[in-house]
Amino acid sequence: MSMFCYQCQEAGGGKACQAARGVCGKDERTSDLMDLLIYVLRGMAYYASQAGQPVDQRYAVFMQEALFATITNANFDEERIARMIRQALVLREELKGKSQADGPVPDCAVWNARDLDQMIAKSAQVSPLSYSEDEDLRSLKSLVLYGLKGIAAYADHAHVLGRHDQAISDFTVKALCAIDQDLDAQALTALVLEAGDVAVQTMALLDQAHTETYGHPQVTHVNLGVRANPGILISGHDLHDMKALLEQTQGTGVDVYTHSEMLPAHYYPAFQKYDHLVGNYGGAWWQQNTDFESFHGPILMTTNCIIPIKDSYKNRIFTTGQAGYPGVPHIPTDANGQKDFSELIALARTCPPPQEIETGEIVGGFAHHQVMALADKVVGAVKAGKIKRFVVMAGCDGRFSSRDYFTQVAQELPADTVILTAGCAKYRYNKLALGDIDGIPRVLDAGQCNDSYSLAVIALKLKEVFGLQDINQLPLSFDIAWYEQKAVCVLLALLSLGVKGIRLGPTLPAFVSPGVAKVLVEAFDIKPITNAQDDIAAMMAGC
Repeated sequence: MSMFCYQCQEAGGGKACQAARGVCGKDERTSDLMDLLIYVLRGMAYYASQAGQPVDQRYAVFMQEALFATITNANFDEERIARMIRQALVLREELKGKSQADGPVPDCAVWNARDLDQMIAKSAQVSPLSYSEDEDLRSLKSLVLYGLKGIAAYADHAHVLGRHDQAISDFTVKALCAIDQDLDAQALTALVLEAGDVAVQTMALLDQAHTETYGHPQVTHVNLGVRANPGILISGHDLHDMKALLEQTQGTGVDVYTHSEMLPAHYYPAFQKYDHLVGNYGGAWWQQNTDFESFHGPILMTTNCIIPIKDSYKNRIFTTGQAGYPGVPHIPTDANGQKDFSELIALARTCPPPQEIETGEIVGGFAHHQVMALADKVVGAVKAGKIKRFVVMAGCDGRFSSRDYFTQVAQELPADTVILTAGCAKYRYNKLALGDIDGIPRVLDAGQCNDSYSLAVIALKLKEVFGLQDINQLPLSFDIAWYEQKAVCVLLALLSLGVKGIRLGPTLPAFVSPGVAKVLVEAFDIKPITNAQDDIAAMMAGC
């Protein structure tokens, strides 16, 4: 078998998926074609780097969209990946015509085939194992690439809202070119740190795009129950799709519910005016099979976090954006940048209302603007000794039982601690009755993984408020759950901000070699998680 994939936390055997099907459910052919897509993107980047001017946004946006499509659980559709390869080959030739390349060029810049069988044959030769014979260099190149995939995802979300940053586009080219360059460990380590800097820039750009478009998130109580109307369930991360769906369903008698990472849409003022946005349904991404079955109505997957689809709801699930699945209808963007969700609305009207699976509410909306509005109250509680420590428990959830660790940590942390969270990791504890401290909830949810920037801003503002010189002097610990490449991007962003002592789990990335892991431990004090009791004791002691 030719598949070799170790980009996510569930990599087979803790090393890599190398069978006919990965743990995520992606088959060998699709996985290999994704490697080939990245290979052709490297050829595009080569010619873009030789053009003598910054890369044009049209090419950069395509590279970012294509990288986004290769993130774990984003796109399982072999045909769409093959179409992207063909499009990349056309764009590569355009860039070649504009470049000033002279002399030998890498194979990724000249290989060409439109036939699927030829693509499959080539794809078996371009897995991450081909990046270098040296394990540490291969590890560093993979770390750069997976950080870049996360950057590309955030940049794509900003792009659909009309925001671009040339520095992000230029780094996309630089990082893709690095895979084919003969760089030593020192140069690649510097590139990893640069990826962290660019990750911060990208998340800041997306934060600006979201807040300028939809307003600053505010404290919001989100309903967990259902109503008697038929509904549409929207999952993934794309708020632009969320707004379009709400606009098109207004006045139709069809309700809209969020799922998983779409929960934080409720926190934005722009969405709160829609009275048919009912609440949140279900839990984290890996629970979607049961959540989607009981929902009864259409489901719209806007980005990554789709999993292999069950027959029980296959006839009522749709994808859009970079998400894709074989045999599932895909809602495209038209020439005017719009999407037509009328097929979902018509289908919803024929479906029974959702089955109620829980009741009550959860509270969120504690992004940086809202937390800073409460700064005096928070600082007062710290100075009074009522809050002894903040613990950042952000990142991804996953299906393995080892992630019960994060629930145990939340349950067993002392009552004078506050959890800062973003991403779907929160589903391990956001419905627990953990109480509050003088009216401050003990779980402050900043939003999606896309909103992890808020946690960095909060930490930096608290450093400023307390008059500290170093972010690591704060009563603040990081206990991060990771699963896919956006979490890798967030990790690199934290490292670039100088954060040390980050606990990471449930396991360290399989693509991090022992040699690279040693560097991360020595330079940044990265720590693998152990068990809830020992880690809590260490965090409360400031270790």
